[in-house]
Amino acid sequence: MAAAGAAPLLPAVLPTAAHAAESGRAAFPLVRDGAAVDLFVDSADDPAVVRAAGDLQADVERVSGVRPRLVHTVPEKSAYVVLVGTIGASPVIDRLIARGRLDTSGVAGRWEASVTQVVDRPMPGVRRALVIAGSDRRGTVYGIYDTSERIGVSPWFWWADVPVAHQDTVMVPDGPFKRQEPSVRYRGIFVNDEQNLTTWSHRTQETDKNIGPETYKKVFELLLRLKANYLWPAMHPYSDFFNKHPENAQLADTYGIVVGSSHPEALLRNGVHEWAPWAAEHRNADGSLPEYDYTVNPDTISDYWRARARQNAAYESSWTLGMRGLHDSALETRHATTIPEKVVVMNQIISDQRRILSEEVGTAAEPQIFIPYKEVLDLYNNGVQVPDDVTLIWPDDNHGNMRQLPDAAERRRAGGNGIYYHISYWGRPKSYLWLDTTQLSKIWQELRRAYDHQVDRMWIINVGDIKSIETGLSFCMDMAWDVDRWDADNVEDFLVEWAGRQFGRRYGTEIAAIRTEYYRLAAQRRPEFIDRGTFSLVQHGDEAGRRMAAYRDLLERTRALGAKLPAAYQDAFYELVQYPVHGAYLMNLKFDWADRNALAIRQGRGAGANRFADLSDAAHAEEVAITKRYNTEVAGGKWDGIVNPYPSQIPKAPGRPTVVRVPWQDTSGLAVAAEGNETGAERALSFSSYTRDRRFVDVFNTGFLALDWSAEASHPWVRTSTAGGALTDQTRVWVEIDWEQVPEGPHDATVTFTGAGQTLTVPLRVLNDGERARRRARGYVEAHGCVSIDAAHFDGRVSRNGARWQTVRGLGRRTAAVQTVPSTAAPLTADLAPQGPELRYRVLFVSTGTFTVTVFRLPSLDERGKRRVAFALDDQPVTVLSGQAVATGNRGDAWARNVEEGIEKLTGTVTVTEPGEHVLRLLMVDAAIAVDQIVVNTGGLPASYLAPPESYHPSFNPDPATPRDQWFTIDSAELE
Repeated sequence: MAAAGAAPLLPAVLPTAAHAAESGRAAFPLVRDGAAVDLFVDSADDPAVVRAAGDLQADVERVSGVRPRLVHTVPEKSAYVVLVGTIGASPVIDRLIARGRLDTSGVAGRWEASVTQVVDRPMPGVRRALVIAGSDRRGTVYGIYDTSERIGVSPWFWWADVPVAHQDTVMVPDGPFKRQEPSVRYRGIFVNDEQNLTTWSHRTQETDKNIGPETYKKVFELLLRLKANYLWPAMHPYSDFFNKHPENAQLADTYGIVVGSSHPEALLRNGVHEWAPWAAEHRNADGSLPEYDYTVNPDTISDYWRARARQNAAYESSWTLGMRGLHDSALETRHATTIPEKVVVMNQIISDQRRILSEEVGTAAEPQIFIPYKEVLDLYNNGVQVPDDVTLIWPDDNHGNMRQLPDAAERRRAGGNGIYYHISYWGRPKSYLWLDTTQLSKIWQELRRAYDHQVDRMWIINVGDIKSIETGLSFCMDMAWDVDRWDADNVEDFLVEWAGRQFGRRYGTEIAAIRTEYYRLAAQRRPEFIDRGTFSLVQHGDEAGRRMAAYRDLLERTRALGAKLPAAYQDAFYELVQYPVHGAYLMNLKFDWADRNALAIRQGRGAGANRFADLSDAAHAEEVAITKRYNTEVAGGKWDGIVNPYPSQIPKAPGRPTVVRVPWQDTSGLAVAAEGNETGAERALSFSSYTRDRRFVDVFNTGFLALDWSAEASHPWVRTSTAGGALTDQTRVWVEIDWEQVPEGPHDATVTFTGAGQTLTVPLRVLNDGERARRRARGYVEAHGCVSIDAAHFDGRVSRNGARWQTVRGLGRRTAAVQTVPSTAAPLTADLAPQGPELRYRVLFVSTGTFTVTVFRLPSLDERGKRRVAFALDDQPVTVLSGQAVATGNRGDAWARNVEEGIEKLTGTVTVTEPGEHVLRLLMVDAAIAVDQIVVNTGGLPASYLAPPESYHPSFNPDPATPRDQWFTIDSAELE
């Protein structure tokens, strides 16, 4: 069980006691034969250690039903005992080390390290002891919680109602198990945009407060169980500010949590709540209220900061330097209007704040941090002088894309570097606070990139209300502890392990698969970003319908798995798996039905238009119902108010789409809309022997009275899913080709629809190159006016100059994406063709001409550099594409579109002079560029939100036909 710097060994992956015995190790019994061993901790040890030992006492009881004694004197005679202590603070631990009985190499003197080891005859009268020793107070605390995890207590046992499986006999391996220093020194969260958390806390925890000590106790314990150590507390107007209740800071120190503050909260001051009363008590000489402007009232503001530094000087804190306006607004400087003038002001502010800390807190005033967030980043880049021992905290663009990372000089700073990273956000261009929707591979990509740039001093993760973000937060903290544990090939495996921790190894793989697909669909468009008309209803086999079919299949898988779980796991499964899937599905569904309602109105449908309107309203009602269930029924109503897709403070929440209904008319009429057409069939249905397509024709009634209809194909090798029937509103008819019967070559065919005295003809274009040609194709084959490529499906790869393309599983809109690594590689400036690492894709073109190539790049930023990638066809000149490198923070511009869509479409052209096989080459220019799809438009490719389905490839996609979904088999089951 020895592991240097390893992650916790959890119930799903722990060796059993029997396995330990077989391997020659004697497992240590915490509970056996109805009795629990004593837990010893020296009362003189740090209060954080003593308190956490009490949690281990409770955890043993949770597992076994037997509560061990927590003692502060080692029993004089005992077969077994657990000894908990901090090196240098526990005489018992120090004596074991001095006698050579406890191996603390690689632990002693380190940051938050620990060792867990069984020691035989550690002292007279004691036969065996399980020793948990830490290098410092948090090292010991983490060693304690490791033991809790080993015996089956999830960090989420309270926050997500993960049950603790009962064990009559509770054993742990004897070790030694060493947890060395974490990869990142300070690891924590920002409780932010916390309206739902405040509502829940007020209703269920402390009715006289809006997030107070009882809630923070739960937050502190969760952080420690996740091996975190740092908190920016809630700060919005609807929450009590942290220092309003003096117990909060005292409790944080008792738990061992370092408390800091966010970018607008200098020196632990919450401007939203605290400035106004301070200003009222410290009026100007003329009686007016002082402004929060350092160019106007520097002395009043300095005294304001000094008071908090003095008040919290005794606690382990993080001190935020610099200044912004109140409530995260821009810096106000009436007497400094230009950037250079504001830089001078900011430098003075930092200098004055440092003097205050030196005078009030002394040498304990660390860490000190500076956060160049939003417009402060512009000031920093224009000359703000941050002292060398201050940690620079680099922000992302609020949507998971790092804006800039430290250069060589900044990496050498004594204070080091940190990041402020969002997996939940309120603001422009749209907010995402409801569900955990950021792909873990995306998080890995950006956090790994930051770490490779030596950003290892502090990671702060914006987690919103905490609830719903459980998986993403767990992954972030796991990475922060051991950044090398997960890589591009195994990020998805985290989900398997994590789900196994919560629900048992038996269910881990399926839950991980569900979550991976859930994240993939959210990567196409977060459910909080859904809007009208996003996905095409008529192109590419019904782009929107295929997406909804994937969501429906995912929900069915989720329900089927949930039905297999024991009753004890149902609440946790609903919170962690089922509600996110079901909620995302319904948010998409109601907008999908509303879009179909709008299309039906444009098409002149009758009863069908109203049917879609009813379904949209029903989907919204179902979304309301499942949210009510979460808040009032799950865990006995424990989470009342914690989940709300539409808290009043969220801008641009999707809400409820409007629909239109058609008045009843005693009429009927037959009409069709063939795939690729909003109405009618002007665009012929296209079929290729490579893709072996399946196309749809919507047959609908323009009135309300039922009618009879029929369909007839012009050739026997044209097949329809139905030949006709009675029609009240609408039905979808699938058309496909019997490729064994159709002769080789191009063919025109038709399907004729008859009913209500009308005859409507849908044209077909069929191209059969023959089975031999299909078998001989070696790469992607052009069809239907395009070549569509999943970037991870390359035919060749060439590494150059120490850089390469790497496949990242679970990243992007498809199953994987490719990125250029290492992220620290120097950009290429010349000779791209021979110098740039490349990916090669074989493409069989049947057309000639100059064609548009679209590279689907995953957004990433570099505000001091560029975001470039290149491509070339065969040995033709290289085309360099430049992507958006700067986060504007606006709505409606390129950056906003990129973060809403999750990709950036970069376009160039290639010229194909002769049909046949060619090689499309994707080349690196800048490091850390990720691509998930490439599309070549060879003529007439219709516009759509998603890329066309991947083209035929004999290895990667030998059967690309549209999945046989039954999206338009509409019945009550759609909303159950």
